[in-house]
Amino acid sequence: MPVTSAEKTDTLLVARGGTRRVVMAVGVAHFVNDLYSSFLSPLLPRLMDNLGMSIALAAGLAMTWSLAGSLIQPVAGYLADRYGRKLFVVGGPLVSGIFLSLIGLAPSVEVLALILIAGGMGSAAFHPPGAAMSGGAAEGKGSGLRMSLFAFGGLFGFAVGPLTVVGLVAVVGLDGMWIAMIPAILVCGLIFKVLPADRPHPNAVPPPALKEVLRRLRGPIGVIFGIGALSGFIQRLFMTLSPIISFQDGVSEATGAVILSVYMGGQAAGTLVGGILTDHMDRTLLLAGLTALAIPAHFFTFWLPSGSASMLLFAAVAGFLNLALMPPVIVMAQEIMPESKAVGSGIVMGLAWATGSVGVIAFGFLANAIGPRPAALVSLPLLAIGTVLAFHPAIRLYRKPAFS
Repeated sequence: MPVTSAEKTDTLLVARGGTRRVVMAVGVAHFVNDLYSSFLSPLLPRLMDNLGMSIALAAGLAMTWSLAGSLIQPVAGYLADRYGRKLFVVGGPLVSGIFLSLIGLAPSVEVLALILIAGGMGSAAFHPPGAAMSGGAAEGKGSGLRMSLFAFGGLFGFAVGPLTVVGLVAVVGLDGMWIAMIPAILVCGLIFKVLPADRPHPNAVPPPALKEVLRRLRGPIGVIFGIGALSGFIQRLFMTLSPIISFQDGVSEATGAVILSVYMGGQAAGTLVGGILTDHMDRTLLLAGLTALAIPAHFFTFWLPSGSASMLLFAAVAGFLNLALMPPVIVMAQEIMPESKAVGSGIVMGLAWATGSVGVIAFGFLANAIGPRPAALVSLPLLAIGTVLAFHPAIRLYRKPAFS
């Protein structure tokens, strides 16, 4: 497979800054971005009470944040490829950290939605160039491992975030949440100094128009897109409904945060293992196994009593299986679209997760009608579609890793 001008520039960037330093710095940026991105879910029951929201409206807010953080990722990827990735990698987490620290100050649902949109756009600006900067190093060798390290940084932030924000709110209240932005400002300034200067990619491929996206989705990128959308759907559904299920089960806000952290901690571990396996095994078997096993794992996570030892165990396993999918999905997308890795990453992360998030609002309305736990359980057969897609002949060329 020929090396593109963007890949050559990635290699030069790493040569100037060192592979390890670049990957570590981008991983820390991902940690910061996703730590703040996890602030909404554990506070949903409290915000629902303060602002008089139904489950469907709460799910709608979660979808709003997710769409803002996902839908524009292909455009952000193109702009980062075209004009340079460093500012996006640093500026995205900074914007997320500042705005998502203001959640507690929102006087109305409308203001809260605007805060979430702004924070989501910061996250959208970060993810495609961050993934491209991490995965594009060293001419593709070990890209699965580097992608798993990138993903691990974000998922570790997601795992730590719920406990962090619940602990902070317990001390300073929702009105004092704004002080959480201070660490984001300091860490992002340090990351800016650590990352080497990068060159823009003048030959970057523009984000495809809607017609072109639809055409591409009929090919191999569409198969990977479908698997990514299902992964995003179940994660967003868990993040939205789990705190509400916990609240209805009568457990404390802190216990609800622990459940989220255990699930996201499992996801963080899954990204590491998934990246290693991406580099060394048949990816069809990897994708099929992860999607199939995720169904019973999520079933017991939703079905068992909130906060019980067995429920926490299954939550960790479910999270592990769900996000072990991320490295192979992103790496395969970048292999399918080597001419613009950030755009490819944006399609299978951004557009796919946005599509999955739309499904959450439908199950939010269902949860209003039949309860959050039954609604979550009813959703699980959808995950079997991912298992079927893993065997689709369109992705046959990308089954085997290029380097092992």
